[in-house]
Amino acid sequence: MHANHSQSPPVLILVSLEPDALCACRILTALFRRDYISHKIQPVSGYSDLAIAGEQLVQPMKLQLGGTGGVVVCLGVGGMVDVSTVLGLDNVQDGEDPSGGVQVWLIDARRPWNLGNVFAGRPEDALQSLDANPRSKVPDVIDGRIQSTYKPGRGGIIVYDDGDIDEEMATERDAFLALLRMPELEDDGEDVDDSDGASEAAQSSDRLGRSKKRKSWSDREDDEEEDEENRRPRQRRRSNSSDSDRSSLNRISGHQRRDSHSSSGSPQPSHSPRSSPSPSAQPASPHKLRRRLLRLRRKHQAVLHKYYALGSTYSEPISSLLYSLAEDLGREDNNLLWQAIVGVSSLELYGRSMTGVGISTSLDAGGSAGWGGQRGERIRQVLRDEVRRLNPPDSKDVNGERTRGETYGVIPCHGLSPTDNSIQLSPEPRFLLIRHWSLYESMLHSPYLAARLHIWSDVGRKRLHKLLAKMGVSLSQCKQSYTHMDMELKRGLRQSLLKYAPMYGLDGLVPPPASAGRGKEGWGFVRSWGWKACLSAIDVGVIVGAILEVGKSGVQTDPTGKPYDRHDPKREIVDEDGKLENQAWVERFWEVYDALGDIEALKAALPTALHLHRAILRTGTSLIEKRQIRHLKAFRMAIVKEGPDVQLFTHPAALTKLALWVGEAIAEQEKDQRGKIGKGGKGLPLVLAGLNEKRGVYVIVGTGGGGGTIDVRAREKRRQRAKEKAKRKEERRIERDRKREERRERTGSADAEDEDESEEEDEDESGDDSDDELLDEKGHGKNRFGNAFQEVVDEINARVRIDSFEHCVVEVKKEDLSGFLESLSMKSCVG
Repeated sequence: MHANHSQSPPVLILVSLEPDALCACRILTALFRRDYISHKIQPVSGYSDLAIAGEQLVQPMKLQLGGTGGVVVCLGVGGMVDVSTVLGLDNVQDGEDPSGGVQVWLIDARRPWNLGNVFAGRPEDALQSLDANPRSKVPDVIDGRIQSTYKPGRGGIIVYDDGDIDEEMATERDAFLALLRMPELEDDGEDVDDSDGASEAAQSSDRLGRSKKRKSWSDREDDEEEDEENRRPRQRRRSNSSDSDRSSLNRISGHQRRDSHSSSGSPQPSHSPRSSPSPSAQPASPHKLRRRLLRLRRKHQAVLHKYYALGSTYSEPISSLLYSLAEDLGREDNNLLWQAIVGVSSLELYGRSMTGVGISTSLDAGGSAGWGGQRGERIRQVLRDEVRRLNPPDSKDVNGERTRGETYGVIPCHGLSPTDNSIQLSPEPRFLLIRHWSLYESMLHSPYLAARLHIWSDVGRKRLHKLLAKMGVSLSQCKQSYTHMDMELKRGLRQSLLKYAPMYGLDGLVPPPASAGRGKEGWGFVRSWGWKACLSAIDVGVIVGAILEVGKSGVQTDPTGKPYDRHDPKREIVDEDGKLENQAWVERFWEVYDALGDIEALKAALPTALHLHRAILRTGTSLIEKRQIRHLKAFRMAIVKEGPDVQLFTHPAALTKLALWVGEAIAEQEKDQRGKIGKGGKGLPLVLAGLNEKRGVYVIVGTGGGGGTIDVRAREKRRQRAKEKAKRKEERRIERDRKREERRERTGSADAEDEDESEEEDEDESGDDSDDELLDEKGHGKNRFGNAFQEVVDEINARVRIDSFEHCVVEVKKEDLSGFLESLSMKSCVG
């Protein structure tokens, strides 16, 4: 970026339509503006939009097509697919630079990574590692890691991560690079006395390779008619395909380098071949060498297959990563910090955690404590430290109002002065938009409270009334606007909740007082805009999400701009491919982008947020009361196809919020009835389908059932045991090689080849146990709906469209829903 000047082409920023990516985009564009770097923002709603952006915006930048190169930043898009293929950077002639001078920065919180994006590097980088004389040139990219000698500007793809690649993916890295360095070899499925699952893993890995890519309605009809040589591959590139890996180096361009944000320049462990036999020994026959290579190849393919089959998860929010970049550059300020806080807080609203999209078990500390496990709490603690650093005590607070508020836990509702734009910590209760609603409505629409009090029933409403009565708050008081409530009631609200909430199983309703041991764990973030407004980070996330999902007006219209009437007998299916719908979503992106910097726009959108959450409560209550939630073998299922709010849930994100509300309510209901959450504490997943009558499709979202908080300490112990097993395995391998050399020198022939092969096979099988243990631990409770959806598509002839970046979301034609769900019920949807 430092090489950019006024004549340089604008940096292209591709942004997904979600709050975290939007906040990251605002942070990045603020940094660009300070350095006078021109840039262009292009929102993308799914993989089809991403391919169009690649064709219309990225490919013209290539040097081969008359462009001048440049930089493309992907925020929240492309981490799980082969970006070079989707953007069209792999269409090159022999001898040409595949990247065309285009450098792609890939910043995405979704996992699993596409390993080609992470480890493959540029083709010349991969081939350099095969050079017979590696010392002829000091490499600047080793096994995907950028070294201190790296110089930008050569093109290719750089992946920014939060450290999980170095910490957790050593096994996958070794397997991927080993496959990349293998010679050309065709696998025709012959038996090499390997385990039954090896060849099957190679086939299923190809199926998984397609699972992270879109599939349009016409794909299944045109698959047989398309010419194989001329069409663009729809599946993402996987190194574990059965094609030649050496030819893949020429076919896959600009495969990704990553910036590990590490100052260490030490190279990764080398993958040199084992010691060669002595000159006196006879070489092994070609057939035996082929069998040995096939066995090794299938072993590595099985490792990659297991990695991709674990399911989808979320890592550190990208808004937090971008704020860390601003901090490293010394450019941080309150505005950038607030964008990062809003982006991090928004993940909880959409159920995005370390186990994918699903409900999560929060800790008793209350607030957001426990969301995302220990990693999530560390991120929030860093943000709290930044709030204290950038917002010191105000000299205008002569009466100590803010200090008393933080000490006694009073929820702030206004700034200290007309110019007060500070951020402060606040013991936020788990209510919804409490500053902009009445206390009663805020409690009634809180997903946390609704699930635990069974608010959908009359008994649950009575329990809520009893809680308010014990707290000494009358219904007349709690049903008026919170800002107009009696001041004494507001001052004592938190202490009353701490005293009486545990009686109703609401231990995590409010965070406890700050202590030396736990600090302000669970406390939220609040920002003032003078006397105009005071909003919490969760409030802003709710409002921003409502604009993206419903629009400012909150009224559904058809493509002609007229309100949509689902009871009109003359209505016709329009926008079958969803292009008009995607355009409407992209227009909302700009509304949100502006609103994040304009408090008046946020306040104007408050009615939309209230409208959406009223609809969630109405629809969720209707599904439970009418017993429309069916219990299938692998998951629970419900369909939203009637009611006044059905059109609100045609947006996948709004449908996800409804699914999380219903899923948490059912999980708490099951816990009350049985004393525990089913399926070993993971909970049963939920599949929720919403009817989009305008397009004649069902939007389907699959969410995890709970148990989302991972025991990090137990995971670390298992990881340490796996490392010890790997060390013992390496010692046994060295000892076996030594004995093999002695035996060959003694016999002077290759008669011991069969014995050597059997020893290697036994060693591989014994080592697979530790790998399986670590992989099973990694995949505990993860959302595997993306893999399950693709398996169903491969098995049945249903018209399905997989276009969302959220792989637990799919669209199915109205007529094909029953067959799709029937086949899905036989799949494993949560790891």
